[in-house]
Amino acid sequence: MSTSERIRAAVERLRRGGIVAFPTETVYGLGADAMNAAAIARVFSLKGRPASNPLILHVAGAAAARGLVRRWPDAAERLAAALWPGPLTIVLPKADRVLPAITGGGDNVAVRAPDHPLALALLGEFGGPLVGPSANPSGRVSPTAAAHVSASFRPQDVLVLDGGPCRAGIESTVLSLAGAPRILRPGLITASQIEAVLGYPATPWQPGRGQESPAGGRPGMAEPLPAPGQLPSHYAPATPAVLFDSADWPRILSRTATTAILTHSGRTAPPPHVVLPLPGAAAAYAARLYAALREADALMPSLIAVERPPTGSADAELWVAILDRLSRAVARTDGPRNLLS
Repeated sequence: MSTSERIRAAVERLRRGGIVAFPTETVYGLGADAMNAAAIARVFSLKGRPASNPLILHVAGAAAARGLVRRWPDAAERLAAALWPGPLTIVLPKADRVLPAITGGGDNVAVRAPDHPLALALLGEFGGPLVGPSANPSGRVSPTAAAHVSASFRPQDVLVLDGGPCRAGIESTVLSLAGAPRILRPGLITASQIEAVLGYPATPWQPGRGQESPAGGRPGMAEPLPAPGQLPSHYAPATPAVLFDSADWPRILSRTATTAILTHSGRTAPPPHVVLPLPGAAAAYAARLYAALREADALMPSLIAVERPPTGSADAELWVAILDRLSRAVARTDGPRNLLS
């Protein structure tokens, strides 16, 4: 089947209220018609996603985004012109036509234009916005290949558009312009890039800050989160996982049960442990990370140990985004001191 035929089949599925997984430059998204309440409910159900966790609307460009928000400020126009299509999600007050389920009941909506030819062709052919949360069960490792999606969902439930591996590998930066510019989730677009476009800085992301509800308390199922990607436990493998530093290395080597070790520094370990090397450059590391976590999980080890990434290099801003994903991926566990004892 040709690419155009695959896109037409996907559009037909979407117009019938069905679900289509589509590739972006970051991760695969679970797409549905953003104007179809039943289709959106199906996305939440398939993922097992909390109703308070909002969805990102994927659009072909700024013109489509303007119709989904109450106001489109000059800052949004400049950012879209410079960085769209690309891994930047912009949060603004929602238009009345945006369904409440998309925003988790909140007042703001997240929009972005993905930088992938298949995604843009799908959006163009469909002619409207698509919701597109990561195409995986809620809280688990995001998919960066079509096979990852197929492993999670039945073909009768989700039609998968295979666009090859996602080249970027971690989710978009989320920037709120609902008030003063504020980064809600770090990502591939850095604070420095945003400042270069705007001419002034956005409030930088701070660890833990995005895990609070708008009122300042811990988020509950009924409290809308300010943006996607804010839950404290997210991107997690099924196997317990920890971050480790050099001081933890002897504990890992002394374990008698199999440990899957993800390392960027060339460490080696004897059996029963298995080492999965990761690139030392931040962009390549990000592109490889989720696939490596899935490969580690497939080994069915007793533990996944991920070497803490560096943060003091020229790519420090991207390493911070990577560390955010890893910190949330291991948040279900008690930390290396307990699991490595």
